[in-house]
Amino acid sequence: MHLNLRVQGCSRYSLRTGNCSQSRWLGSNAVVEKSPPPAQPQLVVNGSTYATDSWTNVTPKILSYLGANKDLQRDHPLSIIRQRIVNYFYGAYRNQRGNPLFSVYDKLNPVVTVQQNFDNLLIPSDHVSRQKSDCYYINQHQLLRAHTTAHQVELISGGLDNFLVVGEVYRRDEIDSTHYPVFHQADAVRLVTKDKLFERNPGLELFEETWTGSLADPKLILPSSKCMDQTKQPCHTLEAVKLMEHEMKHVLVGLTKELFGPRIKYRWVETYFPFTQPSWELEIYFKNNWLEVLGCGIIRHEILQQSGVHQSIGYAFGVGLERLAMVLFDIPDIRLFWSNDSGFLSQFIEKDLHNLPKYKPISHYPQCTNDLSFWLPSDVEVDAGFSPNDFYDLVRTVAGDIVEQISLVDKFKHPKTGKSSVGFRLVYRHMGRTLTQAEVNDIHKQIANASVDSFNVQIR
Repeated sequence: MHLNLRVQGCSRYSLRTGNCSQSRWLGSNAVVEKSPPPAQPQLVVNGSTYATDSWTNVTPKILSYLGANKDLQRDHPLSIIRQRIVNYFYGAYRNQRGNPLFSVYDKLNPVVTVQQNFDNLLIPSDHVSRQKSDCYYINQHQLLRAHTTAHQVELISGGLDNFLVVGEVYRRDEIDSTHYPVFHQADAVRLVTKDKLFERNPGLELFEETWTGSLADPKLILPSSKCMDQTKQPCHTLEAVKLMEHEMKHVLVGLTKELFGPRIKYRWVETYFPFTQPSWELEIYFKNNWLEVLGCGIIRHEILQQSGVHQSIGYAFGVGLERLAMVLFDIPDIRLFWSNDSGFLSQFIEKDLHNLPKYKPISHYPQCTNDLSFWLPSDVEVDAGFSPNDFYDLVRTVAGDIVEQISLVDKFKHPKTGKSSVGFRLVYRHMGRTLTQAEVNDIHKQIANASVDSFNVQIR
């Protein structure tokens, strides 16, 4: 996948643009001559050009991850997990000729529209996941997908009823050993008609007799409170939901046992997702703790309707590959998945997918810890106007993966000046060598200077 990043019309990466004009007065008539607007900044990503605007917050560092395709890199831990999931679904669902029912899409463009990522999936306009502090926006209309579910409607609309989508997703998040701005997901959809679902009970129906066959507004996005009913959606019969639920849970428990062993202890937890109802999370008991493995549910019928599917019911599920790989391989730090160190990569072999080696640390390098505190501008509050995720992205841009963890350790408002202060603790540790305190101090100073330039803060 080709990546080319170009910023036009400005000397800095992120900026706001406006129009300017000149006025010339001739006698009593005002003649306004508008000068040509300045060239609008643009991003060229994967050969496509996108205009930037006030929503643009994606950074060159984040865009540099596009095309890495770690889940397709042979002998990589993520590739091994991906292939095991794909193989399981190939075996679980076959047609009459013995061929796999599920198709796999693992090279879809990660640049999606707001409609694909949110609107198509009935995610409310005020949902926290839409915020600039949570997503990487190219502009107000396009972003880097926050989940592979973003491709669900386009694939269903194309006539697919059994498919897996695998790829990287992008979210602005904290920095620690289990969070990274790019990670990988596998998403699946299975749709069935009445004839398939009730093959043994042809007298049963998918939909309630009282249901008219269409919603008052197929594009209506209901508030969360209306989607919390774990029994069923108003359009479906209870028999259809229960049979679909039984099949889904049977298959996903089978996947879990395939990955973690036949004796794994598990439980289902009711939850809420905007795009499924009812919804569940599957948890396993691992090392004396309950660990969430995946989320799933019965697809909201409004989504199928807008995809042109009116006579089917289906389920969907999503799972994070890093979460599984960290558990199965005993990998302690999510940054390792992006390492090109042969000492790491040589430990994993895709030839035998069921003989999973445990990660052996290459070496233990010491941590270096530095604190950074600063006063925010007088018109910015800690909890209103300042997002720690903005600072985390700045650190990633300046220091890359050398920063192992960032903690917000202090925040307060001065009683006299009214100015707000925040303090962060940065833990530095290189994955391949020992860092000296001198070079850490230099990087730390670069982060402080970049914070002053970017956020107009005052270092304490």
